[in-house]
Amino acid sequence: MEKEGIVYIVSAPSGAGKTSLCNELIDILPDLRHSVSYTTRSPRPGERDGVDYFFVSKNSFDEKVRAGEFAEWAEVHGNHYATALRTLEENRSRGISLILDIDCQGARQLKSSCSDAVFIFILPPDFSELRRRLEGRNSDSSAVIEARLKVAMSEMKESSWYDYVIVNDVFSDALEKLKSIVIAEQCRTSRVTRTVEALFHDKA
Repeated sequence: MEKEGIVYIVSAPSGAGKTSLCNELIDILPDLRHSVSYTTRSPRPGERDGVDYFFVSKNSFDEKVRAGEFAEWAEVHGNHYATALRTLEENRSRGISLILDIDCQGARQLKSSCSDAVFIFILPPDFSELRRRLEGRNSDSSAVIEARLKVAMSEMKESSWYDYVIVNDVFSDALEKLKSIVIAEQCRTSRVTRTVEALFHDKA
């Protein structure tokens, strides 16, 4: 029985570990795919265009905004990020579930336009650990790290309206919780209604 794909939206302050959790989850669950976002920031070491992000210029990004090509977009830490509307529509219609690693601004936009999506927020165990993780990247200056920590405080307040909140203290435990949410949502009554109806139709 054909079913529509589920959209899982995962947000977190920078350094909380959401990208690592999402990547690991996709390796575990073959029916789940990563939605590749567009961004105006430069690639980090090891990142590949079209795999980690679609890296575009600011002018190209603005053109896509004007053309209405994005389901959501936001400016985060001086860079722009967005999810293509076409990506969501095509995959969902084909029964493919997507996981979106996006910030709170983008998540809020999708809350109204994609009401049946599943919203998950990843928290760090505490601020000292969040600072340690950011410093461990060795990619940002002290000023940038302080700015990210300041933004993190306001972002974590947003967690109250998400469907689920996971504290990423022990990575394996957080991953198991994220996996459990995805599996449970696949079994939600509203998502299998057509399958149930088909069973009764066949019986008749």
